[in-house]
Amino acid sequence: MCAYKTKTWTEKLNIDRKPVVEKVNKDFAGVKAGQMMLIPTAKIVDAYIRHIPKGKQADLNTIRKDLAAEYHAEITCPLTTGIFLRIAAEAAYEEFEKGKPVDKITPFWRVIDEQSNTAKKLSFGTKLLKEQRNKEGIV
Repeated sequence: MCAYKTKTWTEKLNIDRKPVVEKVNKDFAGVKAGQMMLIPTAKIVDAYIRHIPKGKQADLNTIRKDLAAEYHAEITCPLTTGIFLRIAAEAAYEEFEKGKPVDKITPFWRVIDEQSNTAKKLSFGTKLLKEQRNKEGIV
């Protein structure tokens, strides 16, 4: 029997990893071979989201562009950024479930639109996402 325990979303968020900027070897997901690409961390994506002002929103392309500039890369990995966005949202919801006030968790609703693929993958559904977007006037 396997004694492997699945990590919580919060544990996944807090994995001690460093961002990496490397040259891409081949084209993939809109990234061209030869570009210098940032592979961020979940914590970096989480920190970015925490700095989005209340009532404002940012899309994944904006986040990727801003992070690439900050880390002196040409582009940010679209795949890992999407994965880390979900990890940040799921970890925030874990905190919320443990009683942390909604205004103290990562405001993932400022990035995730309820019609997005990420929203459809959230383990907790879209109720909180919709409520917070409505409360902040984000359409």
